Amino acid sequence: MDVTTLPAAQQPSLSTRDLTIRFGGHVAVNAVTADFYPGTLTVIVGPNGAGKTTYFNLVSGQLPATSGSVLLKGADVTRAGAARRTRLGIGRAFQLTNLFPLLTVIENVRLAVQSRAGVGMNMFSVWFGHKELIERAEHYLERVAMLAKRDMLVGALSHGDQRKLEVAILLALEPDILMFDEPTAGMSVDEVPVVLELIHTVKRDANKTVLLVEHKMDVVRQLADRIIVLHNGTLVADGIPGEVMQSKIVQEAYLGTPETEPA
Repeated sequence: MDVTTLPAAQQPSLSTRDLTIRFGGHVAVNAVTADFYPGTLTVIVGPNGAGKTTYFNLVSGQLPATSGSVLLKGADVTRAGAARRTRLGIGRAFQLTNLFPLLTVIENVRLAVQSRAGVGMNMFSVWFGHKELIERAEHYLERVAMLAKRDMLVGALSHGDQRKLEVAILLALEPDILMFDEPTAGMSVDEVPVVLELIHTVKRDANKTVLLVEHKMDVVRQLADRIIVLHNGTLVADGIPGEVMQSKIVQEAYLGTPETEPA
């Protein structure tokens, strides 16, 4: 059946077709074909070096594919750069690389709000003229429990708070596709529930498609509607968590086989 004849709910919001990247003779991502749907949170797992983050980079446009394609709501965006894909609705939290450490927390989020609203990016000439932008930025900070730190310089924040700020910035861009690369990495035990609850909230929005790279299996179990397993750049398993976690290839390649008790 042609995809255009499917009901909207069944049409993938994001697809990759034979997506591949080579670095010299090394195939880092090998012909990965997958569809992602609104209202579904997919966790991508695999051992170190499996190609998870590289696959994310191909989807978000940080890396150009050697071959294959990326489709957004059926439209080919393979040749579009990262900024263009962001404008089209692919949003990604970048593990601290997109924060401005010499600006305050509220200024960082407000830049994302401005970008989404299409308002000029001159920070200081428009600062006092857009009360609604500040209120919107405060709304996203409140969602990540960071409003009390709105006037702190980002460079002075703890690692965990910087990760929460990243999530606020991603939410402020209001993307249709939300990509999180190990969102709880480096967080204290107290900080993790805030971010997990936030991702749970996003996941409940039937119009949002969520992709997550995560190593912590307790986080995977809490959040995943679906699990994709990459191993040596190849998709080796794809399905509901209960089935995928029990599969032999996951036990061996990712979870490790149980060690035999000594006699």
